[in-house]
Amino acid sequence: MITVSMMTVMLSSQSCDSYLDVVPDNVSTIEHAFKLRNEAEKYLFTLYNYLPRDGSVNNLGMLAGDEIWIPYQTSIYSDAFEIARGNQSVSNTYRSSWGGMYQAIRHCNIFLENVSDLTKVRDITDMERRRWIGEAEFLKAYYHFLLLRMYGPVPLIKTNLDIDATKEEVAVPRNSVDECVDYIVELLDASADKLPLLITDRTLELGRLTRPIAKAIKAKVLVTAASPLYNGNPDYAGYQNKDGKALFNPTFEIAKWERAAVAAKEAILLAEEAGHILFKMPPTSFSLSDTTILQLDLRQAVCERWNSEHIWANPNSTTADLQLQAMPPLHLDHNHNNARKILSPPLKIARQFYTRNGVPINEDKTLSFTDDAQLRRATHQERFYIEEGFETARLHFDREPRFYSSLAFDGSTWYKYDSPSNSDENTFIVRSKRTDYAGSTHAFHFNVTGYFIKKLVDWNQSMSSSGASYRTYPWPQIRLADLYLLYTEAVNEAYGPDHADAFIYIDKVRERAGLKSVEESWTDYSSNPSKFTSKDGLREIIRQERLIELAFEGHRFWDIRRWKKAAEYMNAAITGWNMQGEDAISYYQINTVYQQRFITPRDYFWPLSENAVIQNKNLVQSPGW
Repeated sequence: MITVSMMTVMLSSQSCDSYLDVVPDNVSTIEHAFKLRNEAEKYLFTLYNYLPRDGSVNNLGMLAGDEIWIPYQTSIYSDAFEIARGNQSVSNTYRSSWGGMYQAIRHCNIFLENVSDLTKVRDITDMERRRWIGEAEFLKAYYHFLLLRMYGPVPLIKTNLDIDATKEEVAVPRNSVDECVDYIVELLDASADKLPLLITDRTLELGRLTRPIAKAIKAKVLVTAASPLYNGNPDYAGYQNKDGKALFNPTFEIAKWERAAVAAKEAILLAEEAGHILFKMPPTSFSLSDTTILQLDLRQAVCERWNSEHIWANPNSTTADLQLQAMPPLHLDHNHNNARKILSPPLKIARQFYTRNGVPINEDKTLSFTDDAQLRRATHQERFYIEEGFETARLHFDREPRFYSSLAFDGSTWYKYDSPSNSDENTFIVRSKRTDYAGSTHAFHFNVTGYFIKKLVDWNQSMSSSGASYRTYPWPQIRLADLYLLYTEAVNEAYGPDHADAFIYIDKVRERAGLKSVEESWTDYSSNPSKFTSKDGLREIIRQERLIELAFEGHRFWDIRRWKKAAEYMNAAITGWNMQGEDAISYYQINTVYQQRFITPRDYFWPLSENAVIQNKNLVQSPGW
């Protein structure tokens, strides 16, 4: 039976940090919510409503790191960008999810307590009741995971507190990282047993949770927990609660990687059993080259609605505005208000993609990339990537297919549904020097690096002088390629490159991307041909593969943190081309946009606000804040 009062985490008028305040709930409202199926189902869907809107510029992974830059104080504002600029503090805890996630957990607890009571919601079947409980258990686990990823060790709220709770009971301290991980995994396992293998009612239920989603997120949680930030990190050896309880285990445990590998393999097999496969574009009536079809395979792996690769797509978070901010004008008649081109990948992101031979640009022994800005003209054979005869930077030639499917740049092609012809011959071309139609001349909508994110824009986008149409898609929280690479990483860390599965799944991702296997590519083209034969070398390869395959999907921000590489990446300058240049010579000059600063270990975890630690005497501040 529900208690008269529950632990609240809602923002109050007195304080935005009273996540452990205990206040009376509206008992009659709660009782009404769980009398009949219709009202209880509404409550269930409210639990989903707390999922972050990651298919937008509010995705922390997009604008709080170093993968996408935007003009400061322009037509869009995301406080995540304040974090990227180094403005986080205890008085301005930008994008803090502390209150919102604990509010979500509180409602999960209310739902679980009531729906688990067989005297309530009596007009649902046992199967429905079981499934609903599984959904709430998953969401409760996921919201705890989001807190863990942001704040490190956090208080676990397994049940809500009663109004009679003492002051000491309300002052909940942090649990250790290992305790948090074990509880999250326990909930995910419990939920997976209750969830369906797949959604059968695709008209009404797409977006609801399934067993493959639960297992995939379990794998992600365990890979995160096994990673250097959390597993034997000496930086937090002295991180303790006020009673002396250690919050980080300072000893590295290989067993955590082994556990992650088992979970990831289980998730892969279940996902494949449910019909999830790497996406490839279905046949179209258009006359397209193999080059363009491959680009569409790679772009639509993200943008195609409910496609076979999406293990979990979130319909609460659709992408019309995200596409609007990514898209550049592709014709003189296209209005900058309809294609704002604000999302600007830095030059270092363009450099991270492989050469056409599937190895890093600084390792390819057959191709030289010593001068990014060296000018070269595109040939007829290169016309499906770059306009024939167009003069652009050497960096834009001889690159892998994902470079061209993910990024656009001055002179690059951009094929989409409303191309001037039914083929990819003479298709749209980006022109972004200052005086061109995609140039940065608008007062509010402009690009700062010279790169545009093609990957996030559905190929069905259409543009005219009278307006623009963006086909929205539910945001892919996790897709099969992500899971394949998580498993590959865990296998290498646990067992090394001699394991039977060390290359199978990374090579599946590379094959879909039009590349040869790791072994063949490094053996034939790399100046370090044996790199893949050692655990350290394969680790570098796997990490770069993730950064490329999952670029602009919000993963890099969290990956470089769990790898303890954020200080390396985020203390480098954000650079791009000179967007004020009006010809090739002046445009292709490297321009420093911003010098980022990342302080370690402080900036790996969010600070708690000053009020939070004042109100809860048992709550210790994040290290360095």
